[in-house]
Amino acid sequence: MGIFISPAKTIECVIIALCLGLFLTVASAKLLGALQQSGYSNAKMVKWLRKRNNMFFERLALLSLLSLLSSGVVAVCFSFAGEWAALLSLVPVVIFLTVFIYADKKIALRVPAVRTPRLKRLEVVMFLVSAIFSYIAVTLLNFADYCWGEQLFTALRYCPLAVLPVFTVAFACLANLIAKIYEVPHNRGYVKKATQKVRGSGVKVIGVTGSYGKTSEKNILAAMLSKKCKVLATPRSNNTPLGIAMAVNADGFEDNDIFIAEMGARNVGDIAELCAICPPEYAVITGICPQHLETFECLENIIKAKGEILGGCKKAYIAEDCSEYFKDYPADKADIAAVSDIVSDCNGTRFTLNLGGQAVNIKTKLLGRHCAYNIALAATLAYDMGVSVQDIAEAAEELDFVEHRLQLIRSDGINILDDGYNSNVKGACAALEVLHTFGGRKIVVTPGLVELGILEESENKQLGALLAGLDLVILVGDTLITPVKEGYLAAGGDPSKILLKSTLKDAQGELKGKLQAGDTVLFLNDLPDIY
Repeated sequence: MGIFISPAKTIECVIIALCLGLFLTVASAKLLGALQQSGYSNAKMVKWLRKRNNMFFERLALLSLLSLLSSGVVAVCFSFAGEWAALLSLVPVVIFLTVFIYADKKIALRVPAVRTPRLKRLEVVMFLVSAIFSYIAVTLLNFADYCWGEQLFTALRYCPLAVLPVFTVAFACLANLIAKIYEVPHNRGYVKKATQKVRGSGVKVIGVTGSYGKTSEKNILAAMLSKKCKVLATPRSNNTPLGIAMAVNADGFEDNDIFIAEMGARNVGDIAELCAICPPEYAVITGICPQHLETFECLENIIKAKGEILGGCKKAYIAEDCSEYFKDYPADKADIAAVSDIVSDCNGTRFTLNLGGQAVNIKTKLLGRHCAYNIALAATLAYDMGVSVQDIAEAAEELDFVEHRLQLIRSDGINILDDGYNSNVKGACAALEVLHTFGGRKIVVTPGLVELGILEESENKQLGALLAGLDLVILVGDTLITPVKEGYLAAGGDPSKILLKSTLKDAQGELKGKLQAGDTVLFLNDLPDIY
């Protein structure tokens, strides 16, 4: 018994456990990235693992099998070395883990993990969980060796450690649950701090919500209001309580005149929660469609959720095509500026804006007829807040593409339409309309549309029908491409012009050998890995 509990043996167990904990944590980088994409939901991350083409767990199993066999061979070959044979048997485990980590980096997530403070804390907890379970395993194996005392078992006692990679999924889920003990109250306190900061400042809040177009509308509005005021807007697509709180809690928030908060929702009550953090004096609703129907369950719930922004606002600016949904909601509804004479082509959009009794010609590099209505919606609010018609027109002309939202990239004579963040029915129709304004061959790369609940199959069939007649259609992944393909073929699409690829990388590789000057490629909805 004295040998088993000796300081030297204890140090050996600790060192092995720490090394294994470190290797297992590094090997779980992609797993933790997928967990981040899943909103730190274990269930969603496991669903990602169960995807047909996701071989992550199978690769872990293969890693463990190869490590186990190699470890056993080394242990037997060096059994004459006694205690050292067990330590030498760990060398293949380390080698195979290193190879796995190197190879895994070659298969990057489409949406790379962002090493936020939360993810870093999760990595630390993952290391501790992996190291603790590794220590328990090492200690039990040494105890079994002490009890049994067979020479062969002494040499082989560390071989079972080779199967630990199989348990990294369980370790990640457990680490996530443990981390939430801190994260949940920490996040609640962070949001509370932002709430108090907004209420204690003189900053006017504008809330922007809708099923689609929120980020674009926010950016257009920020550009117009910046002609008169100092404006802060939530960055990128940050539209959750933490995303808004992050913008508010940043230094210098109180120095702004206006704060534009993009507000997203997946359930009834989500917008109300965001309005409690920063109550909007003005509300903008960009449009309604069956987006996130998977969680909302019906269109009525979407309307109810988006309508929550109208509860305490001074005035509401609602897109014309969805204003009928909110006629009974308590808010003063603005008359949106009229647009006419819209001309939209591959070089941008031009139209006449009738605002405040004045007609002004608007020119913007943004693509698609729909952007004229987005600009009119923002212009109405900006004008009501004191921005002149001339400044509004100037701001519209200065607008740049929003990243991944019908962003035009020209490269070697090839036009690339990056609409990767588009995952709704109306947006897809608008993107295809823009594609048809270009000359040359027209190509679409898409995995289909998600989070449409019971409408997912029918809407993806409709999307497929819209793709018929294009020069090439590449469907990516395995989630929704079947109904898209069915819709394409049912609409008379040419079977020789549709290709199926497992990954976006494969699709891009296919395009390299096919593209020529004058072609236009639309990347429609680049799904995160969890889909």
